[in-house]
Amino acid sequence: MDRQKTGDGRGRYLADAFTLIELLVVIAIIAILAALLLPVLSLAKMNAQSTACRNNLYQLELCLQLYVTDNHDYFVPNNSIAVAGDPGASASTGLSWLPDLNAATEIDPSNIINGLLFQYNRSLGIYHCPADRSTLQTAGGQPYPHLRWRSYNMSQSINGDPGADALYFPLIPAWTKYTAVRRPDPSKLFVFIDESAATIEDAEFGNPPIGSIFPSDQWWDMPSDRHLQGANLSFVDGHVEHWKWKAPKIFHGWVQSVSPEEMPDLRRVQNAMKQPYDD
Repeated sequence: MDRQKTGDGRGRYLADAFTLIELLVVIAIIAILAALLLPVLSLAKMNAQSTACRNNLYQLELCLQLYVTDNHDYFVPNNSIAVAGDPGASASTGLSWLPDLNAATEIDPSNIINGLLFQYNRSLGIYHCPADRSTLQTAGGQPYPHLRWRSYNMSQSINGDPGADALYFPLIPAWTKYTAVRRPDPSKLFVFIDESAATIEDAEFGNPPIGSIFPSDQWWDMPSDRHLQGANLSFVDGHVEHWKWKAPKIFHGWVQSVSPEEMPDLRRVQNAMKQPYDD
């Protein structure tokens, strides 16, 4: 910096100050850099969250594999089924990978702890997606500040309860044994899915498969789109994938019709489930 002696000859030095224009230029440069860097940092954060989510699903998949090994090839029961749109109303209960009937109102993690997979990995964190910012609430809908304990659900194709309702659920097919899985094969049949916070109630992710007597152009349960308009899924053979959706996943109501632009997403999910009468 430039310096000069003061008029009295003593050794004082004066530094040149920034002018107003120079300050404005510096501020403008900082603003430009921030505008360029913030989206990059935001994208990096979202990618890191998606990676952590996939790792959670991988850990849950390991729990499932250990259960199958310990139980003579049988999948873990998937018996916690709620009445759609009526949180807490049960269509089926009993031993299950997770006996939860409404993820939004589970104030404590007791249902996770009492689930049949918890013994294989006692970390509560693997049940929650880091990108899921949905919070708990009372039965009357009043919000709590605490994040929900659970973001993931298990496909109805994995040992879903066929006897929950004499008319309804026998028409929803499921595999009970690991080695019986085929069409789709174990690398294409999904187990756990990152579900929309709007539809995750019970512990089973269900939709009418292609060829069922139910309309096959509807969402019953809906996958999330919190990972850059995508969701993460694990598969029977143990691997995990990120699926990018053609359209955003916006919940309007239970048993929701699917628009033409969103139909490829629904079909992709349905094709990764057991089909009716495919024994």
